[in-house]
Amino acid sequence: MNQGYLLIVEDVPDILRLLEETLKFKGYNAVTARNGQEALDLIQRERPALVITDIMMPKLDGFGLVHRLRLNPETRDLPVIFLTATYVALEDKAFALNIGVTRFIEKPVNFEKFLETINQLLTQGAPPVPTPMSEADFYEGYRQRLEKKLNQKITQITRDERLLTSLSEEEKPSFKASLQLALNERDELQRLLEEIQMRIDKTPKSE
Repeated sequence: MNQGYLLIVEDVPDILRLLEETLKFKGYNAVTARNGQEALDLIQRERPALVITDIMMPKLDGFGLVHRLRLNPETRDLPVIFLTATYVALEDKAFALNIGVTRFIEKPVNFEKFLETINQLLTQGAPPVPTPMSEADFYEGYRQRLEKKLNQKITQITRDERLLTSLSEEEKPSFKASLQLALNERDELQRLLEEIQMRIDKTPKSE
C-alpha cells in the first residue's frame, strides 16, 4: 500500500473483485477488506484516501464502521462512499448522512457515476462531516433501520413462499435460490438487531 490508496470493503467476493478490478484498471491503488473490522485494522496501519463500503457485512458492518471512523479525530474527515442494495429508502439515506457518510450509491452500481464520484471526492475534497452522534443516538437510529428492514424482509419471504406453491417445477429451482438468499438476509438482520439491542441495553442513557 502507498499513500492515497482506495479501500474497498465488501463481503461478497464477486462484487469485491469487480470493484477492485474496475478501480485498478482506472489506475487507482485499490486495497480490499471483507468486513468493517478488517477495514479498521488496515486504516489503523495506513490511512486511505477514500473508503468504499457495503453496509450489510459480518463482524462490523458499514454503519458501525462509519460511526467508529467519525468518533476518532484521526479518521473523522475520511471520505466514505456507501454502496447498498438494501438500505435505499430516504430515511436510510438520511441516517447514513447524519452519521457522516459522504456519498450514497445504490447497487447495482452505475460505474460511470461511481468513478465520477470518486474522482470528485479525490480532487475537490469531501464536505465537512457532522458532529459524531452519541452512542445512544447512533444505536437507537440503527435499531429503527434494522427493524424496518427486517419487517420488510419477513413480508417478502411470506409472499414468496406463497408464490412458490403456484410455480411449475421448471420455475421452482431458481425461485428457491432467490428465496434462500432472502432467508439468509432475514437471519443476518435478526442477528444484527439482537446485537444492537444488547449494545443499547449496555449504553448509558443521556440525561
